[in-house]
Amino acid sequence: MKQRFACFVKWLGGLSFRSGVAVAVVCVTCYAISFGQMLLPISLGAKGVLWFIFFGLAKTSQYVAILILGKSGVDRLRAVFKSRSGNL
Repeated sequence: MKQRFACFVKWLGGLSFRSGVAVAVVCVTCYAISFGQMLLPISLGAKGVLWFIFFGLAKTSQYVAILILGKSGVDRLRAVFKSRSGNL
């Protein structure tokens, strides 16, 4: 089982920076949906189920994005956001 996980992590690490950014966008979208659905006029049970599903997807995609991007990719994203915030 450990070997399969190691192969999976290695495969994720081999994906492109663009793939990592796409997964990070999915993460942000799932976070927004997980909390935004609280404004819908539906039952508390349905809200709880929706929150559980979308928050879980957000956390999963967050960790996958980190695995794809790696430390250098995360540093690269931080530099992009720093340079854009300086231009505002």
